[in-house]
Amino acid sequence: MASNKKTLTTAGGQPVSQNQHSLTAGARGPVLMQDFHLVEKLAHFNRERVPERVVHAKGSGAYGHFTVTKDITKYSRAAVFSQVGKKTDVFLRFSTVAGEKGSADTERDPRGFAVKFYTDEGIWDVVGNNTPVFFERDPLKFPDFIHSQKRDPRTGYKNAYRMWDYWSKSPEGLHQMTTLFSDRGIPDGYRFMHGFGSHTFSFWNKSGERFWVKFHFKSMQGIKNLTPERATELAGKDPDYAGRDLFEAIEKGEYPRWRLMVQVMPEKEAETYRINPFDLTKVWPHKDYPLQEVGILELNRNPQNYFAEVEQAAFSPSNLPPGIGASPDKMLQARLFAYPDAQRYRIGANYQHLPVNRSQNAVNSYQRDGAMRFDGNGTHDNYEPNNFAGPAQDESLVEPPLRISGDAARYDAHKGNDEYTQAGDLYRLMTPEERERLTTVIAGTMQGIPEHILRPNLENFAKCDAEYGAKIAKKVGIKI
Repeated sequence: MASNKKTLTTAGGQPVSQNQHSLTAGARGPVLMQDFHLVEKLAHFNRERVPERVVHAKGSGAYGHFTVTKDITKYSRAAVFSQVGKKTDVFLRFSTVAGEKGSADTERDPRGFAVKFYTDEGIWDVVGNNTPVFFERDPLKFPDFIHSQKRDPRTGYKNAYRMWDYWSKSPEGLHQMTTLFSDRGIPDGYRFMHGFGSHTFSFWNKSGERFWVKFHFKSMQGIKNLTPERATELAGKDPDYAGRDLFEAIEKGEYPRWRLMVQVMPEKEAETYRINPFDLTKVWPHKDYPLQEVGILELNRNPQNYFAEVEQAAFSPSNLPPGIGASPDKMLQARLFAYPDAQRYRIGANYQHLPVNRSQNAVNSYQRDGAMRFDGNGTHDNYEPNNFAGPAQDESLVEPPLRISGDAARYDAHKGNDEYTQAGDLYRLMTPEERERLTTVIAGTMQGIPEHILRPNLENFAKCDAEYGAKIAKKVGIKI
């Protein structure tokens, strides 16, 4: 019998041999730019909405400062950490992830937590969330995951079938799903939640030593969450609840604060550590790499114009001043491209000249022209090297080399990976009452989903913890 199965192609019609795994240099190595399918997929994804952000569309923001409280210069030469007591101006944008710009602040959704540091050596953007992990570890799957959470292309409304169908074949998301459907899935505003860099980044010091690092912003207001019932009530009465709460608190002088903590792993230890330290679906256990304090972030000034300062705020994890670097985290590698690409599309090639995005130190680049160039457009020629004493490189700021190994191939990062233990550990940390609420929320989203979609999802939850799967199965009326 002839097969009716169609072969996936690129927009140019070329058949796609692999749509699940990015092309990397070695199993743990960085993503290669020659992966044209990944680049096309991400570039098209960034251009699917005009002009609203594809994700993190609705947000709120505020200005403040970051103050160093502990000396970490042995890990990083970054100017922002140069001495205890040093203050650096910041802008922080909070957001919901999947909802459109007009959605309610109280929807069950991860929250964006993007911090722009105006350091002495340029912008440093930590573009994170309120969760330490994410649903995916391979960027080639990211557009598909987001599409599964968006509106049905035929009906125009959201359809839970789509997300559970996708998740039934993507168990790497179980850790993040357990967080999303828990009490912390609906924070009580933006002030009462933690923030995380989520990805693994790097520090490097003046001696050229590299360390892998995770960023944690711990709310000094404590954690508060909304019940589903209260969240639904607020969605109808005050859909801008979180943004209003942040703005009014700052206006009253109730300045929210977060304590920046880091986990630090020596570069060499990553090679033998029992968990892939560059896997965005995993956390580093604190008993192996305890939290170390760095400083305090305080928000104390509201924007004067929402569009100019919050809507046009543009973040990119590729904004890394000397002493702070990227890592082989595949999702991070793709975001280094995708985020500035999205901003150039959404705002324009000169988006970094806008006041909210512009570095406070001198900018000496050879970039010229482009749409909406509103400054002097430079007073000297724009090529280098040159004989007119134009800006030149400073080799003293070179990041230490990253050793990589392995053949360039599409490695299956899911094969043999333990997708279940950390999600189960998180479940087992919860009180009986928290487990009951978690499983009730999950079961509620599964109503009306056909059994052939539900069953593999229930089996995945049971692999995390037998009770976890059994409770959900009982509440949807299916035996596993």
